Amino acid sequence: MTALAPAVPVTAPLAARDHAGLLDLQLRDRTPQQILAAAIRDLFPGRIALVSSFGAEAAVLLHMVAGIDPATPVLFLDTGKLFDETLAYRDALAARLGLTDLRVLRPDPAALAARDDGGTLWFRDANACCYLRKVEPLERGLKGFAASINGRKRFQAATRGSIPLVEADGERLKFNPLADWSPQQIEDYFRTHDLPRHPLVAQGYPSIGCAPCTQPVAEGEDTRAGRWRGQDKTECGIHVSPLPLPGQISTQDE
Repeated sequence: MTALAPAVPVTAPLAARDHAGLLDLQLRDRTPQQILAAAIRDLFPGRIALVSSFGAEAAVLLHMVAGIDPATPVLFLDTGKLFDETLAYRDALAARLGLTDLRVLRPDPAALAARDDGGTLWFRDANACCYLRKVEPLERGLKGFAASINGRKRFQAATRGSIPLVEADGERLKFNPLADWSPQQIEDYFRTHDLPRHPLVAQGYPSIGCAPCTQPVAEGEDTRAGRWRGQDKTECGIHVSPLPLPGQISTQDE
């Protein structure tokens, strides 16, 4: 197996892009578990976190990470607008997998009071709401980490069709170890490891975000078609690199 490029200090977005491109080539023929082991143990020991929504497919990546190092920090964005089922599923799954460093990130209370006192910003300006409740808290939560892991997959939506295994996220690296997995591979992994499902999946929610902005999906639609339905918006903003300023949130993936 080819040795990986060392995790050199990354001081600028250009350097991060170069490093990400090299790692993407080196990891292309490795399994998700091998990619995760290299990222967690070899490249960024103690400096990498998994960002998880504990959504419809999250158990697969969480299970893989727990099998490598259950002390890997797991960052969870509690926006204050999530389904109760998601919060219950988070607690049950984290306990079952033995995750020992679950970090719950929440919006800044002062920012909420100033910008969404009535809690209806999601209706008036979904991009601003995502920035307040997701992008800002995640940027704070990622401080001190050199890299992150997430569970995006190319099959989930047209806007995700070309995501690499490794990409630059500002000055950090972002690993997408399940990028090229198919829905059948996800299904097979759930069954093989007897992983519990998010309770809303059985109700027609293949992608689960905040309750006001998530609807069931009809057969044949993209799995993310129920997110911000009827709006020209497909992403919350946390997968835009570098993280944007208010008013600059892209509605597309990177």
